[in-house]
Amino acid sequence: MDSSRPSMPHLSRCSSSRVTTPLVCVSLPGLKPSIWCKLEYLNPSGSTKDRIARYILTKAIRQGELLAAGVVVEASSGSTSIAMALACAQLGLTFVAVMPEGVSNERVMMIRAYGAEVELTAKSDGIAGAINRAENISADRNAYWPRQFSNADNANAHRNETAQEILSQIDTDSIDLFVSGVGTGGTLVGVTEGLRDAGCNVTPVLARPIDTGVMSEVECSSFSGRIPGVVDGLSTIFANANFPTLQEIEVSDGEAIEVTRQLIRCGFPVGPSSGLNFLASVRAIEHHSADSPTAVTVFPDRMERYFSTELFADI
Repeated sequence: MDSSRPSMPHLSRCSSSRVTTPLVCVSLPGLKPSIWCKLEYLNPSGSTKDRIARYILTKAIRQGELLAAGVVVEASSGSTSIAMALACAQLGLTFVAVMPEGVSNERVMMIRAYGAEVELTAKSDGIAGAINRAENISADRNAYWPRQFSNADNANAHRNETAQEILSQIDTDSIDLFVSGVGTGGTLVGVTEGLRDAGCNVTPVLARPIDTGVMSEVECSSFSGRIPGVVDGLSTIFANANFPTLQEIEVSDGEAIEVTRQLIRCGFPVGPSSGLNFLASVRAIEHHSADSPTAVTVFPDRMERYFSTELFADI
């Protein structure tokens, strides 16, 4: 089979215009109250990472850091690599995804389908090993390396876009809580800062999955191996944020997976991090001192990239 990349068409401004995702109020049986949920899985590649991929790459092109037909490399356990692969396919760039062994095969297939390269690093080295390899590839191939865990434009994409969409879509003047897991830190930091820019006295809430010790092959790079993309201790974006009112809500990974299944049965085709964010939002409201506080969270990605994982084991 000819694996060469086809010549890429020029993309006009209108063909690369920004997508706005819905914000809906969601409740589940037995889990009151309702939570405002941003349906980020409706982005083109199926995750919120489309926002940072487009924002970072187009800025790098404008600033001359990334040249036409250039090479991009990034370390990611999944969604960022898929989003980068799609964006690079549209922009005529070569993308190299560096991922730890153990990620679901669906994600690898999606990345390769966009014409990108995939390099797997040792599972025992986790995402840190993938980051080290991405740095080496960047030097060897003179590739642009977005550095998603430390690049301020990761958070800026959400500060300038996601937060502004939320403000334009919600039917209240007050947003009390914004809830998100921490992977790269961009979503939690960027949306919180964007809401505060607009005058919201919002409390950021970190949704932390707790490993219950159940063996799983879902992931190798997060607080819990069963909740992909929620990574401990790598994000300088999060570490450097000035969040004195930050709250942390712990959710067992088993609970997060079960809530994810409930969301799917209610018509939301989401992955495990959505169940984590939703249940953490419910608990954040329960712990809040105000009457009927407004909580906003995100459903970060789609369920298709988890078909071979335990999320769908009993279906």
